[in-house]
Amino acid sequence: MSRFRALLQASLNATKRALVWNAEVLVPPSEKYIFNFNSKEELKKWHLYSDSEYGGLSSASLEIKESGNGSSGTGLFSGNLSLDVSESSRWNITRSGFCGMRSKKFDGFIDLDGYDALALKLKGNGRCYISTIYTENWVNSPGQQEDNSWQAFVFVPKDNWYIAKIPLARYLPTWRGNVIDAKLEMNPSRVVGMSLSVNALGGIPDARSGSGDFQVEIDWIKALRLQ
Repeated sequence: MSRFRALLQASLNATKRALVWNAEVLVPPSEKYIFNFNSKEELKKWHLYSDSEYGGLSSASLEIKESGNGSSGTGLFSGNLSLDVSESSRWNITRSGFCGMRSKKFDGFIDLDGYDALALKLKGNGRCYISTIYTENWVNSPGQQEDNSWQAFVFVPKDNWYIAKIPLARYLPTWRGNVIDAKLEMNPSRVVGMSLSVNALGGIPDARSGSGDFQVEIDWIKALRLQ
């Protein structure tokens, strides 16, 4: 083969590989793991928060629950919700009774463009939880440091494993727990973190509510491409 034909063939082969690669990029896998909860190292990617930071009396923990059958464990987010407020609190809080676990901010961001749902494998005790996706700030005022937050309710049936599939379009824009009354659209290509939280009050009908204990096991969180 002449040198010219060899160069031509090499160029054609490179073009074919590029076209195949571009097709794979344009059509992402049907699912994408975001978090696993199978080791203590994985749990270090999260931190806890609750109303106790402002004078409330709720408490929470996040630990590994061993499977006992040789398989990997799962994360256990549990605690106690209280509507009371400490008498010595310096904060004039208007509500208590909430706990949450939030991922540490990603090193950069993750791109969920091309996916249309978030899936969580959970086992709980009948309470309703709030799934939050944090994206880069473009909704709030310029210079404001808070990330944009988008929230959706997740009801977790009692005692059995359940895979909640939440369309990204169902997540509503919120600011400090209140829904923003405006037509806004999430930018899934700039996700900087996620959280799962629980409130003593609110949620969906028939879900367990009020003060008292809560617990939910978490196996994984994925992004899904349903179409």
